[in-house]
Amino acid sequence: MIARGYPRGMDDRRSLLTRTTELANDFLDRLPDRPVGPATDLAALRAALGGPLPDGPQDATAVIEELARDAEPGLVGTPGPRYFGFVIGGSLPATVAADWLTTAWDQNTGLYAISPAGAVAEEVAGSWLIDLFGLPKGSSVGFTTGATMASFTALAAARHAVLQRAGWNVEDDGYVGAPPIAVVVSDESHVTIFASLQMLGLGRARVHRVAADEQGRMRADALRETLSRIDGPIIVCAQAGNVNTGGFDPLPEIVGAVRSKPNAWLHVDGAFGLWAAVVPGLRDLVAGIDGADSWTTDAHKWLNVPYDSGIVICRDAKAHHGAMTLGAAYYVETAGGERDNYNWVPESSRRARGFTVYAALKSLGRSGLADMIDRGCRIARRMADGLRGAPGVTILNDVVLNQVLVRFAPPGGRDDEGADDFTRRVVAAVQKDGTCWLGGTTWHGMAAMRISVSNWSTTEADADLSVEAILRCARDVAAPAEARPTSAS
Repeated sequence: MIARGYPRGMDDRRSLLTRTTELANDFLDRLPDRPVGPATDLAALRAALGGPLPDGPQDATAVIEELARDAEPGLVGTPGPRYFGFVIGGSLPATVAADWLTTAWDQNTGLYAISPAGAVAEEVAGSWLIDLFGLPKGSSVGFTTGATMASFTALAAARHAVLQRAGWNVEDDGYVGAPPIAVVVSDESHVTIFASLQMLGLGRARVHRVAADEQGRMRADALRETLSRIDGPIIVCAQAGNVNTGGFDPLPEIVGAVRSKPNAWLHVDGAFGLWAAVVPGLRDLVAGIDGADSWTTDAHKWLNVPYDSGIVICRDAKAHHGAMTLGAAYYVETAGGERDNYNWVPESSRRARGFTVYAALKSLGRSGLADMIDRGCRIARRMADGLRGAPGVTILNDVVLNQVLVRFAPPGGRDDEGADDFTRRVVAAVQKDGTCWLGGTTWHGMAAMRISVSNWSTTEADADLSVEAILRCARDVAAPAEARPTSAS
């Protein structure tokens, strides 16, 4: 190797990356057996990772080894098989490898000229996704940081389209003085929709809210009544996969209601529910979804790729392009149909996000992807069935997808007597136990445990072990203080 005068340790790249691979594999090997939650607290992490910045260069291998050692207690086992908190997938082996290559290749995929391979990977992966989801051919695709920016992009395209039809160029002239846009959302719309509206200047509080049913699905009759009172440009936000219940809005009826208005755009938030479209037995859940104008999902959730992988798809590619494109004198113009990725997302300089999605889809294939999604749903039902018959346990939702809502009543009490506090204590006990990790939520005013199954590596054995731990923790919480097991027992 040619001596280049790098700081100490930086010229020994191969041994550094080899050692890093060992550390990464060691972490992944231990995931099935280590406690899922963190094993430290804030003060200890600050003490381990903090301190003054060194005055001079440090050996790179030593830095990485110390980082792995000091960060480990504060890492949550989100890539592991028994993490059921939030809707967070793990990372398929092929996508971890592709992500490592993405980092090593160090491509800026804003422009085709900077990374032809990065541009084509997104082009190909995007076309595969459109086909898998059954969405209109010719739709445009953008790869964003996550579902929030995917929704931001879709709603920016919606804003562009409905205002253009009303004779207003929002990109050139801004929103001040523009025709008002009526934004219609469900009572159960995800917070990222409101975050996107906030950033787009459409406002979180100016929306028209439509009532949802007991499973969190937008009521089509209430939507029609709301739309009957609105004229002018309209954006409607529907949902495929409620974050608590997994329920799907009645899309065929919603599409019909939206299409009755002359200048309306329908967006579907399918952060994880859109993946139901790839499973023949689940496809009825997303019936009518191809009638919308834009869709978003998050590949890190159920495609199980590393983070930084939101996806936005728009039927109207011109509106999508018009809302996102930018330019600079030094940007290289393409003339042969090449894809400049910056035209479809808010960022110019950015990570080559398409490689991991490409690797996931190609490694799984159509049948492997369908099996992974279907298996997650079967495991969710298995966990619900395992909990349902236990004393004081109520399953609050119809388990149509990968979400399970559980409520616990204290011994001898009715469901509404102390159940909120008892449920929260059970959730905290499960998190502390470490066998699995899941979160709490509030559903229709009731405290609940939320189980989300979206990891490729979760097995039926993991589900059964987790159910056993949940019921054990519930019994421990219910036991009188003097009867509870101690750390020494």
